[in-house]
Amino acid sequence: MTTPHDSPVPRLNYPTASFLISAPTLALCPDDTGAEVAFAGRSNAGKSSAINALTQQNALARTSRTPGRTQLINFFSVMNDEARRLVDLPGYGYAKVPEAVKLEWQKHLAEYLRNRFSLRGLVLLMDVRHPLTEFDQMMLDYADQRGMPVHILLTKADKLKKGPASAALQKVRSRLKEWEDLVSVQLFSSLKRDGVDTLSQKLNQWLYTPPE
Repeated sequence: MTTPHDSPVPRLNYPTASFLISAPTLALCPDDTGAEVAFAGRSNAGKSSAINALTQQNALARTSRTPGRTQLINFFSVMNDEARRLVDLPGYGYAKVPEAVKLEWQKHLAEYLRNRFSLRGLVLLMDVRHPLTEFDQMMLDYADQRGMPVHILLTKADKLKKGPASAALQKVRSRLKEWEDLVSVQLFSSLKRDGVDTLSQKLNQWLYTPPE
């Protein structure tokens, strides 16, 4: 017989995700309670497409032909529960904005990742053809400073054949071996919905709040 504390992690219904609020700074984010998971990645890594694939919604996270347009921290509730949240962080990299604006984005990202108590884990998206950029390393460093788990999505896996995609996966795992206690990696394709179930299982673990 299992007790409530032994019960399995529930499967959350991500297609129920709905927009909650956008915030330009940490101070204007929702109350720092409950549990949330943040999605981060370079502006061309397919972050919005991955969130839309997870939630089976075409426009929950706005996609754009102009990378880097999203400059706010966007929060979405799951299953009408504001205590369980997905967070879409500003894209970084290719936006045609002044350097001062990019530095401001970076400052708010750092503050959020270092100081957000309810943040349970970071989903870091990388184009499978161009992984572990300078930005990716910076995000891994932020997570390492907090001892926060990171789940890497090697996106656009449909752009490679199975052999090269698997080789890219193993190469990233090898390069991150020193972080293997905190970092997990998978292949992902928003177009073909490959890897959505694996991502969902990871999010279920992070967003699960055990009973008192």
